[in-house]
Amino acid sequence: MTQTSVPVIFDLDGTLVDPAGGITGGIAAALTEMGLPVPDQETLDSMVGPKLSHSLGSIAQVPEDLVDEAITRYRTHYVATGIAASRLYPGIHGLLEHFTATGRPVAVATQKPQRLARVVLEHHGIAGFFETICGSPDDESTDALLPSGRSVPVGKVEIVGAALAGLGAECAVMVGDRHQDVAGALANGLDCVGVGWGFAPDGELEQAGAVAVVHSPDELLKKIEELDVVRAAALSEVQNDGSL
Repeated sequence: MTQTSVPVIFDLDGTLVDPAGGITGGIAAALTEMGLPVPDQETLDSMVGPKLSHSLGSIAQVPEDLVDEAITRYRTHYVATGIAASRLYPGIHGLLEHFTATGRPVAVATQKPQRLARVVLEHHGIAGFFETICGSPDDESTDALLPSGRSVPVGKVEIVGAALAGLGAECAVMVGDRHQDVAGALANGLDCVGVGWGFAPDGELEQAGAVAVVHSPDELLKKIEELDVVRAAALSEVQNDGSL
């Protein structure tokens, strides 16, 4: 990596991979099995991106004592049929190949359980591009246990921070499709480029503070290269000021 080539941290669902109904269909099937109300499609779509346990409780209104069961049933459906139904967004494989060829490190930061995230990436043949793959605890209904013994919620802020640490970098650009991706980036002092092909409602990414919203991998590459130039200029200015 050159001094001005900024690493990129990608969200997974809605950014790299189109779930193609695998997530929303699995949620609907789990709720149906449990005799719980199934939200309309627009509401189900809004559940793609946030942590599943949070979405089930706050969006689908699943009672707290049934959330774990809903997650278990959902995972069964997702592994059985959902992963196979998903697909890479057009141009993503070529973009990752380009970053690898030019020496730009890339990582994944997703609220999907970490082990399952790797399975999805391996299914699509892109796991090998990433220096680190960071996600939620494999039991998504649990929090992380600190060395002190205190448990804390694991959200996008912590996962993006883990990806940044895994890259061994002080800075990176986050790329994602929901406001949680922007918030996770900003909390770690990173810029976030939003992608318009995911699940965010119109205006969500801009309102959350994304530096730009792009609509194709080619636009994303151009924007990341522009940010490289900005960073190079800022570094040059700092170095020049330091020599006075």
